[in-house]
Amino acid sequence: MADVTTDTENMETLSFEQAMSALDEVVAKLESGNASLEDSIEIYTKGTALKAHCEAKLKDAQAKIEKITLDTSGKAAGTAPLDVE
Repeated sequence: MADVTTDTENMETLSFEQAMSALDEVVAKLESGNASLEDSIEIYTKGTALKAHCEAKLKDAQAKIEKITLDTSGKAAGTAPLDVE
């Protein structure tokens, strides 16, 4: 399996955009049906790792987002952590 661009060992250095691009490549390869069974399993495994990496990047970004709180007169009073649930 030579064409999927990302080694699992190097995945932590990927930006979200790079990981999404690699994940798109994984999906295209799996959808093409041209890979052998062994290659398909390896590609799928890499895809699940890329998906987890993207989810972790999104969770990290979400944790950094703050919402602006307003006072009773409607003016900005400060910031608070974003409620995600």
